[in-house]
Amino acid sequence: MTTTRCYYEILSVERTASDDEIKRSYRRLAMKYHPDRNPGDAEAEAAFKECAEAYEVLSDPDRRARYDQYGHEGLRSTPGHDFNRMNVEDIFSMFNDIFGGGMGGGGRSRRGPARGYDLETSVEVSLEEVLEGTTREVEFRRLDVCTACEGSGAKPGTEPITCPTCDGAGQVQQAGLGGMFRMVVACPNCRGRRTVVTEHCGECRGAGRISVRRSLEVRIPKGIRHGQVVRVQGEGEPPRPEDQPDGRGPRGDLHVVIAVEEHDRFQRDGDDLVTVVPMAFAQAALGADIEVGLLEGGTTEFHIPPGTQHGEIHRIPGHGCPNLRNPDHRGDLILVLQLVVPRKLDDTQRELLTKFAETEELDVDHKSPSFWSRLKDTFS
Repeated sequence: MTTTRCYYEILSVERTASDDEIKRSYRRLAMKYHPDRNPGDAEAEAAFKECAEAYEVLSDPDRRARYDQYGHEGLRSTPGHDFNRMNVEDIFSMFNDIFGGGMGGGGRSRRGPARGYDLETSVEVSLEEVLEGTTREVEFRRLDVCTACEGSGAKPGTEPITCPTCDGAGQVQQAGLGGMFRMVVACPNCRGRRTVVTEHCGECRGAGRISVRRSLEVRIPKGIRHGQVVRVQGEGEPPRPEDQPDGRGPRGDLHVVIAVEEHDRFQRDGDDLVTVVPMAFAQAALGADIEVGLLEGGTTEFHIPPGTQHGEIHRIPGHGCPNLRNPDHRGDLILVLQLVVPRKLDDTQRELLTKFAETEELDVDHKSPSFWSRLKDTFS
């Protein structure tokens, strides 16, 4: 998932940092946390990917401006790459100009056709919409194959030439860490494409890919929970130009992270819904039939048993949230009964309560479970 930490904090730079300062800091941290230097260290790999996410935002002037003004919320309509699901080598390939083609990216082998990168964005839904499912119009930008040059990056009517640096091999040898050995990496000149463009396409400026705005309708299923992901297959980016210039390999996916808004009357616990129901002293003591509001609208009848205590918990089956795997099954509505003591009494009420108090004897059962232990047992 996308990190919620401050991107400037992740890269250890000030908000006023220049592009060069951000680039230098990212390069330093990426080399520090690279898995080759921290074998088997899951925390280092997570930090490496977190730094890549921060750099992708802060190195883009438009996305950085949105982030500075609105924070993470401002990036909802401009999704970035899903670095958590991306290979380390692919991340280095994305920012090859920073690392000069070193440390991974050129020597890996692929099985089957190259696949494009996944993208990640997020949408908000209400708790009411979780009951029936809903749809959202999702707008985002992604890289697509340039139609003018068909992904080659060359000006229409011209052709790329064989790379003079690697003689068309797509790879070169470089000194490894500490200069103790040599390793094969992607050619820094052609970035593994084996050819270079001498006359760039006017549309994509030689990149072979252009940023386009995409809009699609995403179905949000019943019962989805906060933080879960709806995967839209094939709506990510095409393969990299160095892997597949024409982009004919399988696209990546779009991961839509669901944020469920907080509700003012109901709180979700698994497939159950929890709500607080106020009751008067007379209702608690004598018992009463009351109407309880439902999330979907309307009410259902509930009988308060005589002698009900403050904080007692009762269940109404089938009025909770749908189960994501079995939408026809709903959880329970959990009622936490809350005794409400009147702040003001009129003369008649005061007289009646005074007479009652003269006959009242407080019967406390110290062996009965406390409210908090009963609440804990309910949700365990």
